[in-house]
Amino acid sequence: MKKVEAIIRPFKLDEVKIALVNAGIVGMTVSEVRGFGRQKGQPERYRGSEYTVEFLQKLKVEIVVEDDQTDMVVEKIIAAARTGEIGDGKIFVTSVDKIIRIRTGESNMEAI
Repeated sequence: MKKVEAIIRPFKLDEVKIALVNAGIVGMTVSEVRGFGRQKGQPERYRGSEYTVEFLQKLKVEIVVEDDQTDMVVEKIIAAARTGEIGDGKIFVTSVDKIIRIRTGESNMEAI
């Protein structure tokens, strides 16, 4: 099993969700996160003064899938989240050793 974590722009969430649901992915977790990368923040103006917002708002989408679905999920996220501009985000893929559903005690793919 693999965990796919995607850091995306907030306004791209609906497109990513629709792409994944249409591909048969049934669950995901979304968290509001803040960070920076190559963008290094962005300049803002407030009452005539300019300042830099160093940590930009992003969303983290987490999905756990079977190994053979990983590439398809990554491709769907890229297609839905890409704008072509700096700040589109990143995707991290890591191995998952075990999953347990608390309510039933089911484990691994049955728990998803």
